Amino acid sequence: MSDLLRLATAGSVDDGKSTLVGRLLYDTKSVLADTLDAVHRASADRGLSTPDLSLLVDGLRSEREQGITIDVAYRYFATPKRSFVLADTPGHVQYTRNTVTGASTAQLGVLLVDARKGVIEQTRRHAAVLALLGVPRLVLAVNKIDLVDHDEATFSRIAKEFTAHATALGYPDDAVVTIPVSALAGDNVVERSDRTPWYDGPTLLEHLETVPVDVDPHDAPFRFPVQYVIRPRTADYPDYRGYAGQVAAGTVRVGDEIAVLPDGLRSTVTGIDTADGPLDQAASGQSVTLLLAHDLDISRGDLIAGAAVPPRVTDEFDATVCWLSEKALTPGARVLVKHGTRTVQAIVTHLHTRFDEQNLTTVEDPGTLTLNEIGQVTVRTTTAVPLDDYTKSRHMGSFLVIDAADGSTLAAGLVGDPLSTITRDVALAGVP
Repeated sequence: MSDLLRLATAGSVDDGKSTLVGRLLYDTKSVLADTLDAVHRASADRGLSTPDLSLLVDGLRSEREQGITIDVAYRYFATPKRSFVLADTPGHVQYTRNTVTGASTAQLGVLLVDARKGVIEQTRRHAAVLALLGVPRLVLAVNKIDLVDHDEATFSRIAKEFTAHATALGYPDDAVVTIPVSALAGDNVVERSDRTPWYDGPTLLEHLETVPVDVDPHDAPFRFPVQYVIRPRTADYPDYRGYAGQVAAGTVRVGDEIAVLPDGLRSTVTGIDTADGPLDQAASGQSVTLLLAHDLDISRGDLIAGAAVPPRVTDEFDATVCWLSEKALTPGARVLVKHGTRTVQAIVTHLHTRFDEQNLTTVEDPGTLTLNEIGQVTVRTTTAVPLDDYTKSRHMGSFLVIDAADGSTLAAGLVGDPLSTITRDVALAGVP
């Protein structure tokens, strides 16, 4: 089991998400004294008798004044059992794009619902986004359980409805957990509540500390996007040529045969350098400099991959895109595609379908894709790029769509057709 868990929280407006995250930080003693003093002062200025724990998360001034979350707030905390990187994402529909950002690297998603409202449109939208991004595990925190008198029947109804929706999205039963909580009172967040005697499951923190974590497999095909070519040309290192970057997937060892893509050049790894000295091997997530047996024409944007199982190299591919811009997408749009460390010019030649995340169906030939919508497209690039399907590699199967005119991000893209997996699972589940 990994000692680090990356999680993302999401929920609708006023579900108490920031308060829940603040409660986690407060009860795990992960808040600095001066930060806590600032929260006490801000709460007193509002006329509150107890600290408003949401202020521990809502760091932007506009968020504090409005009482909402706009940006993705990353928080780091730890317990004796595990360390956590938490992405607190916004609840407003217009900020769904930030949920995509926060969930893109998450190993677990925590969705909040208000016990008085149950599963609503935004809950289903967030669950669909998490499923599409391949977040492997979900927690539904039924918050404000105290406002429905800790009613077991209300909790059971919400849990049943959400579990059915998650199952339709392809989640197995053991990947979804539902917990009744009160972020304000602290019920079942860190400490077990005696006001829910009918609930015999874990508290939220207990679950976060013990849930199995799916780590990047080190036996996956090796992928290494080149970030920088190191050529010191000094008296000590007159002929040194190293290729710096971070291992995106798999493992590389001294002596391994590699391919440099998209050109298809071959060589052998002769050394692996780091700031702390040489290594015999490097695995996913490590930043290293590779030395090769041959002097090859390699530059930033190239991909060094295991020669035995290289990715496909193509100038046209299908992808699912989460549209993040107020500027609508139409077929024929000219854009930039950033994949790994390579950025190329491209055209979105076809817009095939739009995903209806409420009914878990697709709309054929929608014509346009607007802010927060998800669709299936075909992209043609001016030069070939090495790609893995997103379902096989979250790192090498993802890309950004960028506006060539102003450099703004238009969409997050997933190579392949993960939408078809969701719609197939919905059909198998018999969801109308």
